[in-house]
Amino acid sequence: MRLVRTVSAALMVSASASIAFAGGLERGGYNVDLLFDPAPFAFEATGTYVMPQRKLDNVVGKNALGGPVPGASQGVKDTESYFSPRLGVKVGIGEQVDCLIDYSQPWGVHTNPGANWAGAYHNIETKVDSHNFGGTCSYKMQAGKGQFRVLGGVFYQQLEGFKERQVFFPTLAGNGIGRLDLEGSGVGWRVGAAYEIPEIAFRASLVYNSRVKLDDITGTLDLSRIPGAVKPPVTGRITPVFGATEMPETVELKVQSGIAPGWLAFGSVKWVNWSILQSIPFCPEATRGIACTTTGLTRATSLDLLYRDGWTVSGGIGHKINEQWSAAASLTWDRGTSQGFGHQADSWTLGGGVAYTPNENVEMRLSGALGILTSGESGAIVGDDGRVYGNDISYTFDNDLVGALSASMKVKW
Repeated sequence: MRLVRTVSAALMVSASASIAFAGGLERGGYNVDLLFDPAPFAFEATGTYVMPQRKLDNVVGKNALGGPVPGASQGVKDTESYFSPRLGVKVGIGEQVDCLIDYSQPWGVHTNPGANWAGAYHNIETKVDSHNFGGTCSYKMQAGKGQFRVLGGVFYQQLEGFKERQVFFPTLAGNGIGRLDLEGSGVGWRVGAAYEIPEIAFRASLVYNSRVKLDDITGTLDLSRIPGAVKPPVTGRITPVFGATEMPETVELKVQSGIAPGWLAFGSVKWVNWSILQSIPFCPEATRGIACTTTGLTRATSLDLLYRDGWTVSGGIGHKINEQWSAAASLTWDRGTSQGFGHQADSWTLGGGVAYTPNENVEMRLSGALGILTSGESGAIVGDDGRVYGNDISYTFDNDLVGALSASMKVKW
């Protein structure tokens, strides 16, 4: 049991830092590992700080009339650093039932190239934040040499965000910048199974997290700094808007096992259905009752993502150094979700972590990760709806670095 408690602590924090910068809108993702802690009660707090350094080159942008946009076109930093927290409380109920209540921020994005680059008509700043409140329980039973466990739960998710971009030339009416503010919420569920053999620190788990339907996204489209004659009735005013989308479903397989005294191997494979996020249209509240589509006449604006499904594969080794210290290292590959539009190419990340266990009731962990965001290019593509996306901007990007630091504390009894 000491092998499970000590080495597993290091590998979990090592892996969390390694996958902190995945594709799509992923930040912390979903994680119910605390549910498997053998203690009757456990509280855990984790924080991960991620520092992506994606820069764009050879930027060519078009303004509202199709002409060139002046501004920086080389070395434009597009990504912002961010902090991803996670809190969880696990309670054992008798010998067979465990329950977990947790808070996390699974999704988010923050790009901020500013207003003085050649792609300002495409994006000035975009930010999305999320809040996830979940409850998950499991039931375990003896099965052969180990224990079989089934689990299920629900979670409530809130998302909010905004996007600013240059929409029109600066005039006496204003600077021509438009802003879209949005918020929405929905409920999802999860189900899974696991098999554990504590004597050899073996655990295999498979967890499915459902889509979260955001059926009623509401917000405002602020085009008050643009002459009203440009595109009536939405320009020259602030217009309440609505829309709908879904956050993706995920499937994740995790396996770990002792391979020698004091040594543990672990790995995971995760699929995320990011391809459901293509172009998300928003229409004026006054047009409710009419279908809001990307090609409809009532569309006021849209968030254009055009993602493909994401895959994340991670593996590593943990080692128990002594009764108080253990360490782990991991390597993670994440398939980029961009497909000719955007800069989310494949990434490779190397992570390492240590865990300190001064006594049976406290665990402290610290880890870091350093990765490569691979190169590529972005330009015009045709979406599933037949529209052309990305014809307002093109650019290239080289291999860039991403770093992450993660710290965690667990108290249990």
